[in-house]
Amino acid sequence: MNSAGTVELSGNLWFTRDTSKFLGSDRIALLEKIDELGSITRAAKAVGISYKTAWEIVNQINNLAAVPLVDRATGGKGGGGASLTVSGREVLEQFRVVQEEHGKFLKNLDIRLGDTNNLYQFLRRISMKVSARNVFNGTVTSIAKGAVSAEVSLALKGDTVITAVVTNGAIDNLGLKQGMTAYAIIKASSVVIGTDLAEAKLSTRNLLTGTIVKLVEGPVNCEVDLELPGGNTISAVITDGSAKRMGLKVGSSATALFKASSVILGVS
Repeated sequence: MNSAGTVELSGNLWFTRDTSKFLGSDRIALLEKIDELGSITRAAKAVGISYKTAWEIVNQINNLAAVPLVDRATGGKGGGGASLTVSGREVLEQFRVVQEEHGKFLKNLDIRLGDTNNLYQFLRRISMKVSARNVFNGTVTSIAKGAVSAEVSLALKGDTVITAVVTNGAIDNLGLKQGMTAYAIIKASSVVIGTDLAEAKLSTRNLLTGTIVKLVEGPVNCEVDLELPGGNTISAVITDGSAKRMGLKVGSSATALFKASSVILGVS
C-alpha cells in the first residue's frame, strides 16, 4: 500500500527444484553482484548479508541446480575469487526475462482488477490468526470515554451492533476513532445462549438473536452456531445439559448473550 492508501499488486519470483526454493530475486541479486564484483565477500557486503550466509546460499544454489552456477576459489578468511559459470549467466538472463514478463502480468492484472482495496481488506481479515472462535469485522460507530474505561460500539453487517468496554489506554494504543474499521473478538466460552427472553431483564449489553444453524453435542459440552441477520455466525460453548433443557434445535431461534467486557477489540 502506498502513502496515499492505494493497494498495489506486487509479487516475488522463485525457481524451485524438487519442491525446494533455490532462486528468487534476493538470490539473483547476490548472483548479479558476484558476476559484477568477482567475489563472494564483496557481493555479500553489497547485498547486505554476511559472508557466511552468502557462502551457504551459493552452496544451496549449486547443490540444487542441475550444474553449478557459481565457480569459486577459496581464499581463506577474506574469501576468494568467484564468478558465474556459463550456466549461471544463462540462468541470470532467463530470470530477467521471466521477471520482465512477470512485471507485465502484474501490471495487466492491476488494470483488470481496478480498485483492490476491498480485496486487500478482506484478505487481511481472513489471514488474521487468533484462538477465539468469534471474530467480527465492523465499523466503530461511537466511543464513550469514562474516567478509566471506554464503551465502544461496533456496527456489523445486518445492522448488528456489538458493544465493548475497554480501557482508555487501549483506545489510544489502537488509535480507535469513530468511522474506522475494527475487529471484535469473543471467545465461544464467553457466549451464553438463551431462549424466550422477550420478558427477561438482563444486565448483559450484547444480546444477538439469530437462527441455530449447527449443534455439535458432546458428553459434557455442546457447540452452538447461531446465524445472525446479515450472515455473521456466532459460536457458543455451553453444557450439553443446558442445550437439552432449552430444547435447542437446528432451525430454531435463540439469543447469544455476552458481556461488553468479554469483547476484545483489534485493528489491522
